[in-house]
Amino acid sequence: MVKEFKMSQERYDELKAELDYSKTTRADEIAELIKEARGFGDLSENSEYDEAKNEQGKLYSRIAELEEILLHAKIVSESETDSDKISIGCKVTVTNLSTGKKLPVYKIVGSQEADVMNFAVSEDSPFGKALMGRKAGEEITVEAPRGAIRYRIDSIER
Repeated sequence: MVKEFKMSQERYDELKAELDYSKTTRADEIAELIKEARGFGDLSENSEYDEAKNEQGKLYSRIAELEEILLHAKIVSESETDSDKISIGCKVTVTNLSTGKKLPVYKIVGSQEADVMNFAVSEDSPFGKALMGRKAGEEITVEAPRGAIRYRIDSIER
């Protein structure tokens, strides 16, 4: 079964722009570096050539990855979701029930958009899975390495 990549239209557009840039401008830049490096003599001892070829390999790998993601992307629209339940795109506020501490607002995103440092949590993470489809006021339990953690869903924003 092929993995489906759920994401917002905004994220899809970002990845498409990266792919377009990589295939044109970036590929041309690396090809020019390889051409210049060939002029430095024996290729077996030419570190500039080796580095340029390594960059080219990384670029081709990223292009293949982007093409795969975009091929199997599923754009998630807010209009397709139940308005009072947590889904991709929602901002959620929760309270840790054992400490009483209210956590920062988390945004639920597809796996390609996850960025924990910016409080963007993947729907595929244990926390995201526990939240998906739930309503404000409900309690959830998240299995973590240090044991189960219970949260109360305080609010949901679209």
